[in-house]
Amino acid sequence: MLEYFKTVLSKVSFDHKLFEKELKKAIKSLIGDDVMILREWCYTHFNEHRLVLNTCFAAY
Repeated sequence: MLEYFKTVLSKVSFDHKLFEKELKKAIKSLIGDDVMILREWCYTHFNEHRLVLNTCFAAY
């Protein structure tokens, strides 16, 4: 599932709202360390969405 969400987020990164929607869906669907792995990957690849990342990953 993690790789699937990475692919989806890469494909929707052009749209701020769509990116946020898919990121929230990914966080709800993933379990355990996968959320932390996704968090690190997102901060590395999507700096332009820093505010969305901060909001969505606030609990992690």
